[in-house]
Amino acid sequence: MISGIHFILTYTCNFECDHCFLYCSPRAQGTFTFEQVQSVFKDLKSISSVERICFEGGESFLFYPLLLESVRMACDYGYDVAIETNTYWATTEEDAILWLKPLQEAGLSVLEVSDDAFHHGEEIYTTAKRARAAAEKLGLKVNTLCIEKPFIVINKKEAKGSPIYQGGPKLRGRAVDKLTAGLPTTSWENFEECPFEDLRDPSRVHIDAYGNVHICQGISIGNFMETPLSEIFENYDPDAHPVCGPLLKGGPAELATAHQAQYKEEYADACHLCTDVCVKLINRYPDIITPRQVYGLE
Repeated sequence: MISGIHFILTYTCNFECDHCFLYCSPRAQGTFTFEQVQSVFKDLKSISSVERICFEGGESFLFYPLLLESVRMACDYGYDVAIETNTYWATTEEDAILWLKPLQEAGLSVLEVSDDAFHHGEEIYTTAKRARAAAEKLGLKVNTLCIEKPFIVINKKEAKGSPIYQGGPKLRGRAVDKLTAGLPTTSWENFEECPFEDLRDPSRVHIDAYGNVHICQGISIGNFMETPLSEIFENYDPDAHPVCGPLLKGGPAELATAHQAQYKEEYADACHLCTDVCVKLINRYPDIITPRQVYGLE
């Protein structure tokens, strides 16, 4: 049952992180208009299960007036509201308070800050730490989002103790192009389940300015500009979905075989294989495997 709606308020980002599963950058297109935001909330009134709204990107603070009014509207509708941010705007703690106070007054519940080497390099006193300090002074709840760099472990279950990739970012989006080199891989046949998403009964979806309703970023179950969200959720049949159906049956390996897609012999993780297969199928299912830009296809 859907309880959370995550707005990809924009795909535009002032950063261009290697791990980004949405392939965001300063050149990326796709930003909500305020009219679109309004239409979504009007539609959500008929979905009683939704309790939480999150605004993210890209970097939503790049469109601060839109972000502020969207937060205010979500709070007026009675939702708990969070924002995810890379905190580029927290140049000083005092300045960060200026950015955050109007959002707090609009009803913001939680600030989620990215604080890791992908976003801030090896800097010790990051903008994320300044943003966190400012939020805490205002009494806002703060969560830290930290993505570790790729690392490997030794698979002790195997006699030879072979290395496996078991940490760091999920290998999808830009991470496939930037982070997979040198990682240990295993046969594509071993990826028999999707270990990260509840495709049968999702608790949250992401929506973007193109209308896509992502059950996993880059995999759509409908378009809210063509069909009301309530109908999309009600009519979603995971087993009949061209991508989710095979993933539920046998993971990315089944997705590859069911559609007779070309694939390599080995991959580092399930997302790595799934992304590769989706790229192969994107022209066959352009309304489902979408938008192209999250796969690095512009």
